[in-house]
Amino acid sequence: MTADREQIARVVASVEPFDALEAEHRGAVLEWIGSGAELYRLVPPDRPPMHLVSYFVPFDEATGSLLLTDHRKSGLVLPPGGHCEAGELPWQTVRRECVEELGVQAAPLPWLGTGPLFVTVTATQGTAVRRHTDVSLWHVIDVARTDARLRLDPGEFDGGHWLSFDDLLALPLDRLDPHMHRFARKLRARHGAVAPR
Repeated sequence: MTADREQIARVVASVEPFDALEAEHRGAVLEWIGSGAELYRLVPPDRPPMHLVSYFVPFDEATGSLLLTDHRKSGLVLPPGGHCEAGELPWQTVRRECVEELGVQAAPLPWLGTGPLFVTVTATQGTAVRRHTDVSLWHVIDVARTDARLRLDPGEFDGGHWLSFDDLLALPLDRLDPHMHRFARKLRARHGAVAPR
């Protein structure tokens, strides 16, 4: 295995599954990485048909709220994120995309660090020709909702929403990434475990 492939495998292996589905996805991703298959999207939108994505979910610890965006291309409410470029490690993608999409530097939560919290394998929506599979590594970044520097890229998003966990979990799943509710439950459980009493 190449050095970047080994590093990505270590990053994925470090994710502690929240449930049986995440354990299944993590295992499938590690098998995919070990197979020698191309990990990066080379030609948009679907070559190769399975490739790495880094989501980064802005989280305001003071209010316990998350920022989701109205994603222009998909028509869904999603976290910011982007495809990993060739040779790029997942946190490097977060750092690059965060400046492009939100106008701020990516800062990890002190209790979570730069590794992903969650891993999923998802077939995207769209026509049969354009469908592909995203291997998504879900990071959480520390952002205050009052940060005046925060600017959503109008080329990517039609707006954004700061949501509490309860508000997010009340949204219909057909408007979201299909794993969004599971991610929110995992983050809420982890945050509850480290929040001061």
